Amino acid sequence: MTGEVRAVNATGAVMLFGGPYSNLEATRAVLAEAQRRAIPAERIICTGDIVAYCGDPVATLELVRKSNIHVVMGDDDEQLAQSADDFDRLPGAWSAAAYADTRISAEDRHWLAALPHRIELRIAGLDFSIVHGAPDEISRFIFASTPALAKKRELERATTDGIIAGHCGLPFTQVIDGRLWHNPGVVGMPAHDGTPRVWFSILTPIEDGIEIAHHALAYDHASAATAMRRAGLPAEYEAALRTGIWPSCDVLPQREIHAAGIPLEPASVVWRPDPKERATRRGATITERTLWPTRPRDNRKPLAPEKFKHPGVTAKGEQRARVPLRSLDTLWFNTGTLCNITCRNCYIESSPKNDRLVYLGLEDVRGYLDEIERDRLPTKEIGFTGGEPFLNPQFLAILEECLSRDYRVLTLTNAMRPMQRHKKALLAMKARYGERLAFRISLDHFNADRHEEERGIDTFEPAMSGLSWLSENDFEIAVAGRGMWGETEAASRAGFAALFEARGIRVEARNPAALVLFPEMDEHLDVPEITTACWDILHKSPDDMMCATSRMVVKRKGAEKPAVVACTLLAYEPQFELGATLKDVSRAVPLNHAHCAKFCVLGGASCSPAGTEAPAGPELHEARGQAANMAAGSADLGPMDR
Repeated sequence: MTGEVRAVNATGAVMLFGGPYSNLEATRAVLAEAQRRAIPAERIICTGDIVAYCGDPVATLELVRKSNIHVVMGDDDEQLAQSADDFDRLPGAWSAAAYADTRISAEDRHWLAALPHRIELRIAGLDFSIVHGAPDEISRFIFASTPALAKKRELERATTDGIIAGHCGLPFTQVIDGRLWHNPGVVGMPAHDGTPRVWFSILTPIEDGIEIAHHALAYDHASAATAMRRAGLPAEYEAALRTGIWPSCDVLPQREIHAAGIPLEPASVVWRPDPKERATRRGATITERTLWPTRPRDNRKPLAPEKFKHPGVTAKGEQRARVPLRSLDTLWFNTGTLCNITCRNCYIESSPKNDRLVYLGLEDVRGYLDEIERDRLPTKEIGFTGGEPFLNPQFLAILEECLSRDYRVLTLTNAMRPMQRHKKALLAMKARYGERLAFRISLDHFNADRHEEERGIDTFEPAMSGLSWLSENDFEIAVAGRGMWGETEAASRAGFAALFEARGIRVEARNPAALVLFPEMDEHLDVPEITTACWDILHKSPDDMMCATSRMVVKRKGAEKPAVVACTLLAYEPQFELGATLKDVSRAVPLNHAHCAKFCVLGGASCSPAGTEAPAGPELHEARGQAANMAAGSADLGPMDR
């Protein structure tokens, strides 16, 4: 824990709220609500960020000071106390903070500087640590979807019955291993739920526990918007007061992005601590219960159940597009679905326990290489994917076999410990085979929190360590990121470029062959079925598709021999299994799966080495935008989905 700690011993109901954000009207409204409920100032606690975003910093700060309520220091409060020249905020919020910085007094700064970093609240015989972001990091964002392990670690640092925190701006209540994590929300900005309401909570002691009531608050948001206009602050944040939608999702995890515009519903929940819920064994499974909100919130349009059912025609009776095999340029091998980590949205469900696709052996691979050479197939590239290929005990021997036969070999890896155990052997292979030995490292996002949102806690730095080692030793490398957070391609590439420059990594982020940005894939979300008419509509050709030039070998658990499938993304789909040998794989592939549309046709992506040189720039960005719009039900591609 850092900074001063203050104690509050509450014998009655406690009001909690965060982020007044220079919104005078909202701050007045929440304090008036406390007065109406007869909650005195000594039982009102603000989780910080008094001044930011909105148009009345001086008056809001004065109102909070005169109210004599308890306030935890927020990161904006901390920066303004120091009269910082560079505010750690989004551009629009930076303007608001800079505006406040020119108006608040030295006395105000002194008061802000004296705010505690933590308040210890005792209520109903329970102890809670009230912080702004997290116990040891004032500006850390903790959302409802933040992995339970991250919350568990913070709760262990707090050593109390729970944590009450603000900062992220979105209210929720969860129980992690028998301890509470509660965010009451903020009053200065809406909760990104499509309504202008703001949020606070009331904790009421009951027998053996507490009642937690999440309350929505209507207030004079029009006057708050007028104050922002008068101050010349960014119009997009002013609009957010009216629409209830934030102008930027740059800090939001994917789940919170997909909940945007769906109204939250006020509710009360009861929490009675249960000692049995607390994990005592090291490595025990973490239990996580969400008490509120519990109603599913997802603004994406689900896939219609009648789509992608018939290989020949779409749900609307139109001829489904098919892709002939033009040339088997790349042969992929899935080395097995076991992986050292479990990603939240892994298209092939790889994990430390999933062995639906078992390890391929050296003799399995040799058989297909012999077939290529015997039948004089045009294959020049071999790709390896998984799972994590380096978990396969025969993988180094398999690599050596392919390289010794003069193939260019691309391995998709997370570059973590399984790969790093073989540094000496990989350096020896590089010395023998040079640039024919290539790696593509999965790094979902340039931001560690977003990468770990997908891949799990403590995965970013190990991946960066492996990537850095490959770069320092001049291996042929590329990076694969993911477009799951609604960022533009330009913003993604700029973020990766900054990361690579800071870490000294030899990857040109603006080159689509060096940094491959894969679209979000979720087969349960809506996407248009691809008809033969779509090629002309989208100015694409069947020859552009991954299945025009590649196939993949898999070995299913319990199967006597491997099988060849049409696509690296569809290893489990029986309709895409083509046979046991390469002579069986030439038939055309019907685009009868959501991944075909979203990943390949509209997303413009390819797993294959040659596919990394697929068209990029405005055309690719437009196609990806069409996919995103269709998933949200807001676009129409004519005959493809009329």
